Amino acid sequence: MSLILCRQEPVKHPFYFEGLGVRLFSSQELCYVIYNNPILVMDQFVDDNLIQFIREDLDMAFLAAKLEKLLQSGEEPDELLAMILHECDYYTASEVSRFRQNLTAYRRMPAAELFKAKADYLFSRQQYGKAEAEYRKILDLPKTDRGDNAFQAKIYNNLGAAYARLFMTDKACQAYQKSFDLVKNDEVLKRICHLTQWNTGLVLNERFQALITDEMRQECEIEKEKAQAKAAQADSLKELERLFQKDPIKRLQGAGELIQKWKQEYRNIMS
Repeated sequence: MSLILCRQEPVKHPFYFEGLGVRLFSSQELCYVIYNNPILVMDQFVDDNLIQFIREDLDMAFLAAKLEKLLQSGEEPDELLAMILHECDYYTASEVSRFRQNLTAYRRMPAAELFKAKADYLFSRQQYGKAEAEYRKILDLPKTDRGDNAFQAKIYNNLGAAYARLFMTDKACQAYQKSFDLVKNDEVLKRICHLTQWNTGLVLNERFQALITDEMRQECEIEKEKAQAKAAQADSLKELERLFQKDPIKRLQGAGELIQKWKQEYRNIMS
């Protein structure tokens, strides 16, 4: 995620936004995150830690005092978020109004649809661990609130995709199988086939072995080969190749920076 710093502010202790795994160093960055990620900041984003950051690091004591008072009085979270956008003067009145409308639309969603929207958004941001947790919330709802079979099939399918990206192929396969059982979808069956090719230790029961045809296996094998060829051209590998062309000192320094970058990306994915 890229943030543009527009105004210099003496931030000694950046605010860590767990929802995206980023640190915020200015009021502009704070507003940018709030405005562009409404579904992630709807609830419990404005708390004592954020207010302390606004007061001490952004040097906006007046705004912090107003937020603190409203938070203690039980004011709606939407009003607190809108106040931050308004007081920081980073977005226009019409943009803040549009932000409020987005929040209202989310508030009107049934719980299952809201959880799915949040999970899908986190998935799109490569926050697979957090997405998995949101998908699980839907399956923990009372049966009458989980939606119809088609909706639940989507949840299990997306849950399977999240598990696959977390390298949990056993759980991914189980989720895909439940999705297929709800709505017989050949694309889901193909994803199960792909898992068995990527993880040869994955054993399907006889029913699913029979459902996956030789033609589908061949098709999946071709797609796997294409994916491997594409991965070989990934930017990260090219960056590694450039690194090893440097002299030993710069190579060592660059390797350390690259490893730290990959570690942070991995933490964001798994958290």
